[in-house]
Amino acid sequence: MTLAHEVTRQELPLFDEQGRSAAVADQVGRNLHYLPDLPEEDPYQAGHRTCAGCGPAIEYRWVLKAAGQNTVVAGPTGCMYVANATYMSTPYTVPWAHTQIASGGSFTSGVAAAYEAMIRKGKYRGTYPNIIVMAGDGSASDIGIGSISGALYRGHDALFICYDNECYANTGIQVSPTTPYGGNTTFTPPGKVIPEGKKLPPKNLAKMMAEGHPNCYVATTTVGYPIDLMNKTRKGLNYRGAAFMHVYTPCQKGWVYQTPMTVELGRRVVEAGLFPVWEYDPATRTYDYFVPPTMRPVTDYLAMQGRFGHMHPEHVATMQRAANRNWEDMGVEVPDWLRELEDPAHQQSLKETTYSMPVQRGIGA
Repeated sequence: MTLAHEVTRQELPLFDEQGRSAAVADQVGRNLHYLPDLPEEDPYQAGHRTCAGCGPAIEYRWVLKAAGQNTVVAGPTGCMYVANATYMSTPYTVPWAHTQIASGGSFTSGVAAAYEAMIRKGKYRGTYPNIIVMAGDGSASDIGIGSISGALYRGHDALFICYDNECYANTGIQVSPTTPYGGNTTFTPPGKVIPEGKKLPPKNLAKMMAEGHPNCYVATTTVGYPIDLMNKTRKGLNYRGAAFMHVYTPCQKGWVYQTPMTVELGRRVVEAGLFPVWEYDPATRTYDYFVPPTMRPVTDYLAMQGRFGHMHPEHVATMQRAANRNWEDMGVEVPDWLRELEDPAHQQSLKETTYSMPVQRGIGA
């Protein structure tokens, strides 16, 4: 059989990001959240059962709004499978398939290969769809990392996303490889023997993917920067080959914070230096880092969440040292006042700590 048909792919335009989506300082006005030029279509509709303030649900909606209707989605077992797959009722207006927790990468590879073959054989007349798998950190960084790595290595034309709520939230808030140092989970409870809770630092998943698969587009982002998230979604889909995106998505149930603060946490984690936002260019093999206009002590982030409330001064100082190393890796000069906070003598127990509250961040959000 002659494979005479050419595979036609979509090209999604990027959104104007200048001064938008909380990427400016407080005094400029971080209330620019009404974005009338975004697509009206919502492939992720009402009808799901996620928790109030669910970070992954926000990520799902923005990713699919950016991708549009000509999209096929896979979802390995996790929070968003359970919350979005009530019998005979799902929130999707695009094709969606549940896969086993370990097979998100292999299933999506098969979907991509099948569309390529059907189009070339003339059995499918449409354009190549946007093929996306959205896997939680338990799948993407742990149980299913092998199948995703294999898909990236083979270069299947699809976007592989890790929505990272830093725990196995679906099954009871167990520790995952991306749970931060000091995180209180059901598997890492703080106590007299191990007062800090989790002893290990989180796995640097996105850097593993970029360094291990240098021919792929790789990016990180958070729900604190919606236009950045949507533009990186489109960049990953426009890239001819495999793309990977790591998205920070707070979990109100597991992290214990005020429900309206999900998007705020998505900004503060970046401003505290604990989740660097960047994209990797496979053509030049370089990283382009986003440097937030505000730099914060880690306490401004940690003290908002109950999962860190047990931390002692030495634990907070450990987190500050990790944040300062991240700033250094980004090429940012660390100010002296942040260096001083690496000393436990300059810290308090988190339960005694006060932190800065949002400044004009709820207006129009």
